[in-house]
Amino acid sequence: MSEDKYIEINTSYGTFSGNLTESCREFLGIPYAKAERFRYSELIDHYEGILNAHHFGNSCPQYRQFFPHLDNPERLFYHREFREGLKFVYDEDCLNLNIYTPHNPEKCPVAVYFHGGGFNSGSNSEEPFRGYELAKRGVITVFANYRVGILGYLTHEEIQKEYGHNGNFGLDDMRNALLWVKKHIGEFGGDENNITLFGQSAGAMSIQYLCLNHDNDDLFQHVLMMSGAGRFPDFASPRPAEKTQEYWLSFMDTAGCRNLDELRNLDMYSMAVAVEIMKKRRKDTLYNTMPVIDGYLIRDSVKNLIGSPLKKDYMIGYTNADMYAPMMALIGNRFGRATQAYIYYFDLDAPGDDNGAFHSSDLRYLFGRLNQSWRPYAARDYEVSEQMMDYFASFAKTGNPNHEGSPHWEPCSAKKSNVLCFSKDQTAMRKPDLIRMGRNMIEKGNPKAK
Repeated sequence: MSEDKYIEINTSYGTFSGNLTESCREFLGIPYAKAERFRYSELIDHYEGILNAHHFGNSCPQYRQFFPHLDNPERLFYHREFREGLKFVYDEDCLNLNIYTPHNPEKCPVAVYFHGGGFNSGSNSEEPFRGYELAKRGVITVFANYRVGILGYLTHEEIQKEYGHNGNFGLDDMRNALLWVKKHIGEFGGDENNITLFGQSAGAMSIQYLCLNHDNDDLFQHVLMMSGAGRFPDFASPRPAEKTQEYWLSFMDTAGCRNLDELRNLDMYSMAVAVEIMKKRRKDTLYNTMPVIDGYLIRDSVKNLIGSPLKKDYMIGYTNADMYAPMMALIGNRFGRATQAYIYYFDLDAPGDDNGAFHSSDLRYLFGRLNQSWRPYAARDYEVSEQMMDYFASFAKTGNPNHEGSPHWEPCSAKKSNVLCFSKDQTAMRKPDLIRMGRNMIEKGNPKAK
């Protein structure tokens, strides 16, 4: 068994001890901000002594901490894909980063990733969120935790009175993670003026909202949104914060809390029980546990804002059995034309069952983690994974994914959605088959464990 190897770096704000691996330097669980319950987070800018960054940090408390829901086939499916065999520690002190750098980084491009999970779950230490392979390509990768569920998106009039805006604790955490990276990544060998923001599902949707606020213009240069770009139907879009407060008052009543201070002091298990009761009692829990129009981070409806996004380099992706697959393609293509984005269509079915290219199936390819899965991936899968990592590394460096040795990728024009397709036979520019996507959504869009 090999001996653990560590590396220390001294910075102007503290000393960090990380792991030295064959492929990169790895700094895990670095706290970037502190937050009390239902209060906005504050950046951490100084660290006393040597910060031990050898192990993953805490994950945000969420339903699976108390109710694994493993009797639900869909939950079991994703558990097997991304969490089986891993240990997670849940605690409200969860705002931390995992940073992967090349061995001798110098002004490397930086990529900051926000995980998905329907705004109510997920963690930066799930598989396949590792930066080993991208570090080999000269990219520093940062994986950020943020608050989810009730801790991330509760709204209340007392919060409005205290801060002048309301809700969006999770989205605010993401912005603070970006501020921390922008300020400090240079001392890890990164280029603070060449940052790519990327994420999948709820992470991608959150990035979309950050891209609609021009106050964020200086924080990043390039953007990849996987299965979450464009304007979703109104029922799934952020609503004014005050429109969600009735739900949270009902929640507080269910939890037996008369005011926000009592809720701030309630134990986490009792809050989780109240959430489960609300899920059974009402059908709108999901739409009340997500970003809202707060006049600060999201200043207007997405319908009004999406016509003037930040002028960045955009990349968009979706899969053949994605969540609401045809809609994901249509809204992604529409936003792609508006921003001259690079769009990819992932049409390579995951081997081992009949779930197709399910929602999030492209993640293992992007991070080069096929060999960590139970699935019997073949030569073509590994070829596509290498292509995706090479494309993304080039995009993170220059805003253009094209590079020598891979099929040419045409960006969209204002009038045409050019799409690069990763299929079982080839990687080439072609149109997605929306009819097939719709059929896949019906037949395969609700993965079942086999």
